[in-house]
Amino acid sequence: MNRIQQLIHPKTSVSEVADHSSIRPFSTKQKTPAAQNFLFTPLHYEPKYAYPLIIWLHGPNDNERQLKQVMPLISMQNFVGIGPRGTSVEHNPDKTGFTWQQTSNDVFLAEQRVMDCIDAATQRFNISTGKIFLAGFQTGGTMAMRVAMRNPERFASVISIGGSFPVNLHPVFDPRRVRKMPILIGHGRDSRQYPIEQVCNDLRLFHSAGLKITLRQYPCADDLTTKMLSDMNGWVMEQVTGNSPTQFSKSHFGGASLN
Repeated sequence: MNRIQQLIHPKTSVSEVADHSSIRPFSTKQKTPAAQNFLFTPLHYEPKYAYPLIIWLHGPNDNERQLKQVMPLISMQNFVGIGPRGTSVEHNPDKTGFTWQQTSNDVFLAEQRVMDCIDAATQRFNISTGKIFLAGFQTGGTMAMRVAMRNPERFASVISIGGSFPVNLHPVFDPRRVRKMPILIGHGRDSRQYPIEQVCNDLRLFHSAGLKITLRQYPCADDLTTKMLSDMNGWVMEQVTGNSPTQFSKSHFGGASLN
């Protein structure tokens, strides 16, 4: 289940914080079917500074507006952010949202939408093209890893929170091309969707492929917490400044659940 709460501070809502920056929807000119995107402008944007870019792939049964909740919790001023809409409609009794299926067609659409997001962001802002970070939650995290591993030269790193390693669609990636790209995995210790046994199997695969992995584990289930996003900010800034995290490091932190 996609669990998102609007929490930044006990007395401050996400919408109040977001008012200090510019978060707005727009449509990109795509060769694939039109999709909505949300764009995040950092607080006190400086046109002469080349900003890192975070592309956020939302979780299941959600949409591109998840960026409006996530980016203020990552950082109000460190990054430009953009979020595309998922490739497949997902229905449930509560609402109609979108997700990232792992079919060949969905992977093609996701790849196109991510590349279109890069084009849209670089047209509107001063973006450091060597500091583009692809991140996502659950199915969005799995798709983020898949797209990044298919195009490692385009991304400084990839972040998956609660998203399992992509399988059953070949070729998944060429290890020789991916080894220089750092990967951050955020994992809920009690997750049912991505159980610890699967995480351990994935780590063995990563290790055998010689990939640069940082694993951070949290005392929660299938949640997206404020601490995960705060840690993501710190880890990405380490990549921006050139201070690499320890391989296979683990953190055990709490933080409010975003529900």
